[in-house]
This record gives sequence, C-alpha cells and structure tokens, in this order.
Amino acid sequence: MLERLLEIEKRYEAIDAKMQDPAVAADPREARTLGKTRASLEPIVSTIRQYKTALKEQSEAEELLSDPETKELAQEEVDRLKILIPQLEEDLKLLLLPKDPNDERSVIIEIRPAAGGDEAAIFANELFRMYTRYAERMRWKVEVIEFEETGIGGASRIVFSIDADGAYSQLKHESGVHRVQRVPVTESGGRIHTSTVTVAVMPEAEETEIEVDEKDLEISTFRSSSAGGQHVQKNETAIRIIHKPTGTVVTCQDERSQQQNKLRALSVLRAKLYEAEQDRIAKERGELRRGQIGSGDRSEKIRTYNFPQDRITDHRVGLSVHSIPIFLDGDIQKMIDTLVQAEQAKLLAEADTGSASGL
Repeated sequence: MLERLLEIEKRYEAIDAKMQDPAVAADPREARTLGKTRASLEPIVSTIRQYKTALKEQSEAEELLSDPETKELAQEEVDRLKILIPQLEEDLKLLLLPKDPNDERSVIIEIRPAAGGDEAAIFANELFRMYTRYAERMRWKVEVIEFEETGIGGASRIVFSIDADGAYSQLKHESGVHRVQRVPVTESGGRIHTSTVTVAVMPEAEETEIEVDEKDLEISTFRSSSAGGQHVQKNETAIRIIHKPTGTVVTCQDERSQQQNKLRALSVLRAKLYEAEQDRIAKERGELRRGQIGSGDRSEKIRTYNFPQDRITDHRVGLSVHSIPIFLDGDIQKMIDTLVQAEQAKLLAEADTGSASGL
C-alpha cells in the first residue's frame, strides 16, 4: 500500500507545482480542473503525511527502547503509535476506496406521485419540502425547474436543481420509491392509506459532456400555468423538448421567459441522458452503478414513512428513526450518513476480498 500512497503524494506535488505555472493561471478551464483534482487529493495526502510521520516516529522510538535512560518515554511513544498507526491505516483504506465520479456534482431531482392518487401527490410535495429544507441547512442553492400543482396542496411532478459541490454524494441514495402509510386528510373513514412516490436523483451534466444536437430535438411551446408564468399568460413561455433518438420528454415553465425555460429544460435533458449513459456503461460492465445500497431503481421501495407509529425505516440498511415531522423538516443527515457508511463498508469488504484472492 505504501508504494501506492507515495505515487498519490507525487501526483499531488506535481499538480501543485503545475498550478504555479503562469500559463495555467491564464487558462481558467485548466486551472479549475487542476484545482478540483488537487482538492480531491488533499485529504488523502494530508493523511499519508501523518502516516509517514507516525511510521518514522515509531522506528525512532523503538531504537530508543534499548537505552535504559529513554526506555520508559520511548515505550509510551511506542504504545501511542501502536494505536495511532492502525487508525491512520483505516482512514487511508476509506480514502483510497474507488470514488463515484459523480459524487462532487450538483444534482437535479425529479419527484412524482406513483400509487395513491391525491395522497401520493400531497406526499410528493412534502418530500420536495424535505429536500429543500435539507438544502437550506446545508446552505445549498435550490432552483425549481418544473412544479405541476394539484388542487389539494399536492404536486403531480416536481423537478428542481440543487447547486452545490458534493450534493450528489449526499443525496444519490434517495433515488427510489418512498412509501407513506397514514390516514389521509381526504379519508373520512379514518383508514390507514398506503401511497408511494418516486424520487430520481441525477448528477448534473456539463454541456461539454453531453452534446445535444438541435436536429435531434422536437421543441414546442405552450402557455405557462406555473406561478412564474402568471405574469405572461398571454405568451407561450413554457417549453417542451422531446429528444427524438431516446424519446425523453422534458418540460419547463417556471422561468419567466421562453429562453430561460429552454435553458433549464436542456439542463434537465442533459442530466437524464447522462444518467442513462452511465447506467448503460455500468450494465455493460456487469455491475449496477448504484449497487452499493440497493439498485437505486425507481421501482424499488427504499423507505417507509409510517405515521401511526411515527417511524421512518430505510429498508436497505434496516435503520429506523422516529419524529417524522422533524425528519420531513429536513433533519435527514443521520439517515444519509448511515447510507454512506454502508456503501463504504461494502466497498471495503469487496476490497478486502480482492486482496485476499490476490486481485
């Protein structure tokens, strides 16, 4: 492992030196790319240097054990380092795990009611509020792209973006079917109703990564019915885009101008095409990209919100938490952390298996 650590440290130092080059400073794109790479390596290199220092100190302390005058202090140092070095090795194992290349991206989230009629539409809106409240806690920027309201405080479709580095790493495991069990406001008999809502979390794609040919697009306009469109109801500002090769349909009507809606719709289209391409590549390699914590497929039930028992259960990791009102107010970090840790544990187990088999 030490050889690999030294290679990473050399790579970091080379990038650091390159960033001092005036030619790089004059090229914003290259400077940004190098800066991101350097930032991603920095935590690993910091831990590597701590590890190297600890190994050196251990060697020096062990040499002093033979001297009666320094033996006692040296033994204390050896005992301290026997605890510290394994801790640093575990930290490095986690840092060296293969990273999802999309983890540092912003996200586009699409929420749709599935089974349950009006109750599902209401819960879709509640999930939207949960994610926006979570984003507020994280001080992330949220922009609504599409919001199709129903007349009872629900939504038939919600699309929004969260613009923040690392948003995907925190929210990617939210993809799937969210099930709610409760007595609906619309239910006069007081019976518990089960509804489902689908959530799709997509990494936002750069324009240069997914090229969209205008010839492949069928673009139409219509009058906006959203809050943003109320001021221009006489004009067709809303946009519908159909990507003819894949049949993907995207609409946007929450911006005030046709051009703004078109730009936002294209952003959603790129995210959907990027996700489809990532899934295709993963399947070709015989693995599921989101296989660490379930498949992340929208047909898979990932979580149940049981109101009578005031309990939220994530079925992938078996974690149950209580206080649904607090959870739906965006206090979801404990759940997110558990899912991330479970992903890391699975990757570590796979890495250990590979090492044991000589891979």
